[in-house]
Amino acid sequence: MKKLLFIKLKHIGDSLLLTPTLTAARAAYPQAQIWVVVRKGCEGILAGCPAIDRVLTSAAPETSVRKTFDWLNDLKLLREIRRQNFDYTFELTQGDRGRLLVGWSGAQFRCANDGVYRVPIFWRPWFNKLSTHNWTDEHQVEANFNFVNEFLPLNASEPPPLVFDRAAAKPCGLSGKFAEYIVIHPAARWQRKRWPLEKWVQCGRELLKSSPLIISVGPNDDEVQLGDALVSTLGPQAVSTRGQLSWAQLAGLLYGAKLFVGVDTAAMHLAAACQCPIVALFASSVAKHWRPWRVRHQLVGPILKPGQKTGADLMANIQPEEVLAACRQMLLK
Repeated sequence: MKKLLFIKLKHIGDSLLLTPTLTAARAAYPQAQIWVVVRKGCEGILAGCPAIDRVLTSAAPETSVRKTFDWLNDLKLLREIRRQNFDYTFELTQGDRGRLLVGWSGAQFRCANDGVYRVPIFWRPWFNKLSTHNWTDEHQVEANFNFVNEFLPLNASEPPPLVFDRAAAKPCGLSGKFAEYIVIHPAARWQRKRWPLEKWVQCGRELLKSSPLIISVGPNDDEVQLGDALVSTLGPQAVSTRGQLSWAQLAGLLYGAKLFVGVDTAAMHLAAACQCPIVALFASSVAKHWRPWRVRHQLVGPILKPGQKTGADLMANIQPEEVLAACRQMLLK
């Protein structure tokens, strides 16, 4: 029985993008123990991945002031990883904290990617499997999958879809409010990914002609205020989550939605995991790396290539007519 450890200390959406690789690993090695380490605050979006046996957390939440180390938590985590005697550990973060955890694990095979972000000289002796694979032209799902597959054969020709199992989704009061609905997710933590409020209002008014709207927002005050502003303008056929849903509850909402319309954020990737059709505003991210994975979707905005400039000005240039045209096409299918 193999014991496998995957370390991905990035953002919430990045954690979900690891689930195809975990699913492939479970299919190839059904008796394996599969453990994952993610940043605190990311574990909830992995609750719908049945391939995982245990999730551990490290590092500060995304909304807090980052610390160099939380010594007590890190020491406990290091001790727990060391005592498990893993066969394989994979460093999927390209960061020093992840390298420390993999290096200290004592696993038989300690794997890192050296193809794009080079492993510093200090860390190189800590690893005995270094990949030189260049993933700059791949989706992040493919980058994870191909790196792991190089050292641990996954017996699959391509990564499967993202995973948030329907059985793990939870109901929320909003899903029963309307017989059918469209989910709009208008905000992200990064200002460069945001679209002007007045353009969301224009789109919302048109979409309300076909379906009620549920405005999905995160718990940050500015996102809650944005959702409230949309609801107050659009009227009683629009309601906001006000940042109060868990990832499992949002998954339940997305499994029942006709369409997801939003920006590139973790909620968009969760919609893909729930196989909800997607219209994504994509002027602030490289589409090749971050577009919705293996779900019916349309992107609106300039399709950026690796190395191209991104920014809020590109998002502002997207017109409501473009978004509405994509929505109509998706709703017709």
